[in-house]
Amino acid sequence: MDRKQHIAIFTTASLPWMTGTAVNPLFRAAYLAKDGERKITLVIPWLSLKDQRLVYPNNTTFSSPSEQDTYLRQWLGERIAFISDFDIRFYPGKFAVDKRSILPVGDISEIIPDEEADIAVLEEPEHLTWFHHGKRWKTKFRIVVGIIHTNYLEYVKREKNGRFQAFFLKYVNSWVVSIYCHKVIRLSAATQDYPRSIICNVHGVNPKFLDIGKKKYEQQHRNEQAFTKGAYYIGKMVWSKGYEELLKLLCDHQKELAGLEVDLYGTGEDSDQVKEAAEKLKLMVRVHPGRDHADPLFHDYKVFLNPSTTDVVCTTTAEALAMGKIVVCANHPSNDFFKQFPNCRIYDDGNGFVEATRKALSEEPAPLTDAQRHELSWEAATKRFLRVSELNQVSAKKMEKNSSKKFASMSLNLWKNLEDTSAYFHHVALGSETTRRAFGAIPGSLYPDEEQRKELGLASHMGRGGSIKITD
Repeated sequence: MDRKQHIAIFTTASLPWMTGTAVNPLFRAAYLAKDGERKITLVIPWLSLKDQRLVYPNNTTFSSPSEQDTYLRQWLGERIAFISDFDIRFYPGKFAVDKRSILPVGDISEIIPDEEADIAVLEEPEHLTWFHHGKRWKTKFRIVVGIIHTNYLEYVKREKNGRFQAFFLKYVNSWVVSIYCHKVIRLSAATQDYPRSIICNVHGVNPKFLDIGKKKYEQQHRNEQAFTKGAYYIGKMVWSKGYEELLKLLCDHQKELAGLEVDLYGTGEDSDQVKEAAEKLKLMVRVHPGRDHADPLFHDYKVFLNPSTTDVVCTTTAEALAMGKIVVCANHPSNDFFKQFPNCRIYDDGNGFVEATRKALSEEPAPLTDAQRHELSWEAATKRFLRVSELNQVSAKKMEKNSSKKFASMSLNLWKNLEDTSAYFHHVALGSETTRRAFGAIPGSLYPDEEQRKELGLASHMGRGGSIKITD
């Protein structure tokens, strides 16, 4: 009998860091494994204790990968109503303070044994391959699917010399994604374009939010007042996450929005500045620390204001819609998926924002239909993912792969193929510490250090052609 198809999902973050690339791949792994037809492995970064303290909230730390594995499964088990059988493996990572990102260390493709290397799903493929030095992903795996999560160009444009950096980054992203991915899925048209890419939102919402929405629907059905609070916004409290746009809109239209009260929830580097800006407004804008969006505190809010234009597909917008709320958001490609829902109110400019906000506060949300609720679910998102990635068409039969060959020993025939030549150049360039530093890599990230090898139980020669063995 043919063995099960193996899908390895590599991502750039892990809980308890509540970021999209930590949460969504975890749900993707659970729902892909739900029917038992495939073997699923989620591959996530392991951070040293020093980096954990920088990244994870509430002083949460783990002494071993197995301890973090237990945490992840408990968190997931509290949110899904089924037992999902999938593996979790860890790769060595380091936190780049300047980029506010976790970057891989060594050749993380080695986490998956060659005999299991069927399909790789790279969540944020550009992020995972900027500094990759090792086996070529397309050689190691039969199919490599990249999922573009982040609008890096929009973030970079807001920095010093942003336009130049964005121009450079655009071509670097296109370069690494094209040489390492067979297929590319863009969650929305808000990301940069890529060769061989398709636009499809392959994310769902945490089932908890759909359950909250069902309870609100039942209240509405009984003619009870389901929503007793007004408008709010929740998100990491940094200017680029929508706070700059929202406070400017509120400032510019204080007269038209007289009497409006807005609650802002978030924690981040710009919290003090956001609070200071909010206090200068004549409107009542209250600033609160960040909380879980599923907290009962949010259940009774009727209107979610989200003017952010840096998101690709905003998770909190999907969650608000799932809870039955009205969402006021910008006419932007990141919101295209949400336009199908009657409770999504789109605006084009400041006047449109005022009109949409006032109307939303004066109306009751339309109850979600079963079909609309399903469209927001992870069941629907998983079907969309399998359809656009065409993984159901990939045979699970074991195929011969040349993954054991190193770039250095490959035939000169690779020069006949432009893509292979480009991949070879990237491999050679990123094998030099000097070049890596010039491209922005973390110093000493070419191979795992002794501490990382010890914590993960890696062979001492890992990253130099050896294999990785996770002992936990």
